Parts: sequence; C-alpha cells; structure tokens
Amino acid sequence: MIISAIAVVAGLYSFKFLGSEFLPQLNEGAIWLRVQLPYSASLKKGVDVSIQTRNILMTFPQVKCVVSQTGRPDDGTDVAGFYNNEFDVVILPESEWKPKISKEELIDQMSRKLSVIPGVNLNFSQPIMDNVEEAVSGVKGSICVKIYGDSLNYMEQKLNEVYNVMKDIHGVEDLGVIHNIGQPEIDVNLDQQKMALYGVSTANANAVLAMAIGGQVASTLYEGIETYDIRIRLPEEYRKTQEDIGNLLVPTQNGSKVPIKSIAEISRKTGACLIYRDENQRYAALKFSTRGRDMGSTVAEAQKKVNKKVILKRGYSMAWQGDFENKERAQKRLAGVVPISLLLIFILLFSMFGNLKDSLLVFLNVPFALVGGIIALYVTGTNFSIAAGIGFIALCGICIQDGIILITIFKENMNKMWKGSESLYSAIKSGVNARIRPVLMTALMAAIGLLPAALSHGIGSESSRPLARVVIGGILCAMIFSLWVFPLIFSFAYRKFDKRHLGKYRK
Repeated sequence: MIISAIAVVAGLYSFKFLGSEFLPQLNEGAIWLRVQLPYSASLKKGVDVSIQTRNILMTFPQVKCVVSQTGRPDDGTDVAGFYNNEFDVVILPESEWKPKISKEELIDQMSRKLSVIPGVNLNFSQPIMDNVEEAVSGVKGSICVKIYGDSLNYMEQKLNEVYNVMKDIHGVEDLGVIHNIGQPEIDVNLDQQKMALYGVSTANANAVLAMAIGGQVASTLYEGIETYDIRIRLPEEYRKTQEDIGNLLVPTQNGSKVPIKSIAEISRKTGACLIYRDENQRYAALKFSTRGRDMGSTVAEAQKKVNKKVILKRGYSMAWQGDFENKERAQKRLAGVVPISLLLIFILLFSMFGNLKDSLLVFLNVPFALVGGIIALYVTGTNFSIAAGIGFIALCGICIQDGIILITIFKENMNKMWKGSESLYSAIKSGVNARIRPVLMTALMAAIGLLPAALSHGIGSESSRPLARVVIGGILCAMIFSLWVFPLIFSFAYRKFDKRHLGKYRK
C-alpha cells in the first residue's frame, strides 16, 4: 500500500513534465507551402520565384506534383499581391517513400533547400489546416505573437526584437514577421509659401497630382442600362519616377504653369502596405510553427524569454494566439469538465452503495488509472492533447467498473460472516478468486478493442491514437491495482468490522 501510494503521487506529479499541444497534427497527405517576398516584389519576380520553388520541390522523390499560385486567388477573397506565392505539394503515400523518412524530416529538408532563395519567408502547413489557422487568428501561421497599439513602426520594431529572441529557441520553425510596413511611396509635400509666391492654389496642385497618378473621372459612358466611368490619367512614362512627378506642370492664377518640384518637396519613403485590425485595434504579428518539440514547452520558453527582454511602452500589449490560444482555452475547459465528471461518477456510486465509505473505496481506482494513462503517454512519446484529455475522462468511467465488481462480491461474502466463522481475509480472498475473470475481461476487452487505434499510423489516425493509448494504459494499470492493492485497502477500511462482528458471532 505504501509503494502504491508513492507510485500514485509520483505518477500524478510527473504529469507536469508531459509535452502538451492543442490537437495532434492530422496528416492530410499533402503539404501547403506559402512563400512570401517583400511587398514591393513585381509580378515577374513573383513568377520567377514560383518557378524556382517548384523546381526545387520536384527534386524530392517523395513529391508527386506541385501546383502554384502567384498573387491573390481568382475570386479575390484574399488581399495578397504578387509577393505571395502558394504551393499545393502533392506527395506520394508514405509507404512508397524512398528513403523512408518522416514527414517532419521531409519538411525540414525542403526548408533547408528553399532557404537559398534570398528574401523569402516560408510557412509550411497543409491545405485544410492553412485555412483553419488563418480563420482562428487572422494570421497565416500556426502560432502568432500579436502586438496591439497605434504606431506601426514601433510595433514592427518590437516584433523584430521578438524575432531575434525566438530565432534560437529549439522547436521554433517558419519564424517570420508579417510586415505592415513595406509599400514604396512617393510623398509630395506642398510648400504653402512657394505656392503663394507662384500663385498656385492647393486645389489645382492636388487635382494635377490626382489626375496624373490615380486618374480622375471626366465623364460617363452609357450602354443601355449600364454605366461606366471615363477616367483620365497620364501615360506611365510621365509618372513613372520621382523626377517625372516633379516635372508635372501646375496652372497658376495668371495663366502660366510651374513644375510641381518648384512648389513641393518630393521624397520616396516606405509606408504601410497592410493595416491589420482585431476588435478595432491595430496590430502587427509574428508567426511561427513548432516542429521537433511539443507546443506547450516551446511556447512557454518563448514567452519567458520574450517577456524578459522585450518591454512594451504604455498603451501597447502583446498576445499569443493561434493553436496555442486554442490549447489554453481547451485546457481551461477541461479543468472544469474533469471535476464535474468525477463528481457525477461519485454521486452515482453513492446512490448505488448508499454509504460514503464504499463510494470512496471504489473511487480509489481513478488515481491509479490516471497514472496508467500518464505512463502510456510517456512510453509511447505522446504529448498531452485534447484527444488525450477526452481519453482520461472516458477512463475515469471505465476503471470504476473493476472496483464495483470486486466490492460487490466482498460485501456479499461479508454478509456470510453473520452465519459462520469466516474471516474478513477469507471473504476478500475468495471474492478476488471469484472475480479475476470478470476484471480481466473488462480490462482486456477495452484494451484489445482500442489496440488498432493505438497502433494505427494511417491518415486521420493522429486524433484517435492519444485517446486509445490513454485508455489502454489506464485500464491495465487499474486492473493490476484492483486485483493486488484494492483488496488490501478494503481489508484495512473494514478491519474494525472484522474484529467486532467476527468476535461476536464466535461467542
């Protein structure tokens, strides 16, 4: 009993050292790769990088074909420019891979080969997962760090600091800042004093600039019931460079014309390309994935180091979102669901036995079953996830059955003690001998039934493996406890009954 108590305490304490994640990553049998260039990349550059990336990916014998897309999708639902390249990498079944490597190893090799392309930001995902990740956090990445505030330049500066902290953390992959700043701009700053000297009005200067660069509606074309704006705009050769803009002529009040450069300061700068908002707040984001390490410990280490080295000024805040946010939310919900489940089980036991002692005795199977599930996760190298959490909840209900089977026969044999001189020891021993088969069958039926799910490695099996492994490990451990330790605990709990009643009826 002492050894069992130590094992339970050590097993439950070791739970904190288990790796954690939201859900096991489902293998969709494909890879979705996003390659991002600087925002100012041209269509030609985007296409060239797309061709280069496809050629590199096709050098892998595991790849069947690659389909690429440059820019935004045809339906216009994603506001992406030529800087955005997405690749649907169709891979062969893993049974046909030569050499035999894991999918994570294949992605690592692809990442190393693609890193020769200068200035690109890589993100590996899967077709369905990519859409889910973006829907969860609004960021094209598995996990993201968001800084909320007003100044885009300040937020990107702080994200670069976060990037420098996280780039050396083991398990962090596909790390990259999603830039808000990056759109080249020509800034024309009108000088009011020079405009007054030449007799140029602000309206005329703005009208010339608007018509030359963006175009202005001059008339309307009618075709039946349809109408089209007729827009006037200067040809590209007259507005292509900063010097061309400076040479545009603006009318003055006396009928002459002066160039824009005479009344304005013209400069080139980098401005905002995209402004992301969440709940009416501006934010800048950094995205990353985890490979080769569990999500929980990776993000915990990253948070500790980032919070220590990156200090935000007042009015700015930082949030960790994506799969990590889902994991935190789900674990909080499990923290409420598990106690409620155990309470309901205890209420059912109390209503069945009608006394607190027997209910608590049967309930002792739960800690041993939990330890068995934890051991199973350690032995198989499985991280704790929501699937494993559901397995623990199911295990709590299954393992109670062993205790009910044994305590029922113990109480029946104790009733016989009123009619004879049978001791409590013999009542428990005969009860265990009589119920070995039902206890074994209860445990083995669940274990053997879930064994295929625990050992499966097919597509879609990732979500069922943790649940099956937890139930198998827990129910086998509970079976051993029920047959070897539970009778001792029962005899200790009813030792006074043995002395009092057996002595009375011997007289």
